[in-house]
Amino acid sequence: MILKKIVIANILMMLLFSAHQLNAQEKVFNGDPDNAFKVARELAFNGKRKQAQDSLRFILTKYPTYLDIRAFLASTYSWDGNYIGARKEFAIVLKDDSKRENTWIAAINNELWAEKPFKALELTKQALIYFPKNTDITQLKAKSEFNAGNTEEALATIDKLLKVYPENKKAIDYKESINNLLRNNSIGINYSVDIYDKNDRDAMHYTTVQYARQTKYGSITAKLNYSNRFKTDNYLYELDLYPRIKEGMYAYLSAGFSNSPLNPSFRYGAELYTSLPKSFEASLGIRGIKFSSTTIIYTGSIGWYTGNSYWVFRPYITPGNPGTSKSGSIEYRKYRTDADNYFTIAIGFGVSPELDRFVADLDQETIFQLDSQKLNLGYFFSSKNKKNAWGLRASVFREEKPFSKGDYFLYTSLGVSYHLRFK
Repeated sequence: MILKKIVIANILMMLLFSAHQLNAQEKVFNGDPDNAFKVARELAFNGKRKQAQDSLRFILTKYPTYLDIRAFLASTYSWDGNYIGARKEFAIVLKDDSKRENTWIAAINNELWAEKPFKALELTKQALIYFPKNTDITQLKAKSEFNAGNTEEALATIDKLLKVYPENKKAIDYKESINNLLRNNSIGINYSVDIYDKNDRDAMHYTTVQYARQTKYGSITAKLNYSNRFKTDNYLYELDLYPRIKEGMYAYLSAGFSNSPLNPSFRYGAELYTSLPKSFEASLGIRGIKFSSTTIIYTGSIGWYTGNSYWVFRPYITPGNPGTSKSGSIEYRKYRTDADNYFTIAIGFGVSPELDRFVADLDQETIFQLDSQKLNLGYFFSSKNKKNAWGLRASVFREEKPFSKGDYFLYTSLGVSYHLRFK
């Protein structure tokens, strides 16, 4: 029995060695290139890109001038982010046959994906020599100009295209997208009202007027916050910055001051955000709020982008007497077309320092020890040209009474917002 197993093992080893020798000898493709190309395409479109590329390269050992195969190989490289390899193969194809319209388009897109707008622009100029009326190549020229920082030239290229083809929807949409990106300024207003169950308190009103500007260094927002609470008018002035540090990393900086009785006299915030693998994002920061003394709050977040959805968890930790206060929230967003159009739902516990809903004549240590739960809903949408954006919000809060520990009251908050973007 043992001898039989040894014989079988030896036979298998010989077969494997023979197969390896045959593969080593077969360095040139020997078969039907059309059928092999068809199989390789199916592999590529079914997620088996590596096997497809091996097959395509093998066919080219026998048929190096089969340009359809070489162009498709270049495209698979581009899809995988191997932009240098794709560039090399596209160049070989276009040198042999410069009348390949789709190959020019694929080669230009490869440079745009590689963030090489000047190389892409040079390719569009060459391609338009052979296809001067091609609308796709002309639009890619505009995109290359825009990505290279030549905004006016990009708009001129699109306008020239629309004079000849005024009904070209892709050109119309792209021109609108350029104009949207150039709307670096916005003004907005937010209003909300808190309505208390059983009329425990008078309704409280909150309004924020803001101006924001996008710059190449990040965004800056100036805010004027007004609230009417306990029949008292309160104002808070704030400045928020979101500076870009490097690719995948940015910061949040904020400062605000007030001389109103129900607002902190000074508040500030700082936080660092960074991208992580697998579409995660994390941050770490602090908040400071000063009434009679300053309270420091430590915070951070873990966010996850998956498809058109976004999840984020944010805790707040506030050291103090008689002990450390903890609060937090978890939020889910479902995006529709872009970042201006989404639905959100959030749940939270504890008092959040992001809100100004403080009670008169109550010290901040007591505030952060109060028990609280909340449910927030929101729906945000924009006009088709992205110039106008609206938001609707509704929240339910259950909060512990500050002067009667263990007793709770309920209130609902309803809000609406509007923002106008302009150049």
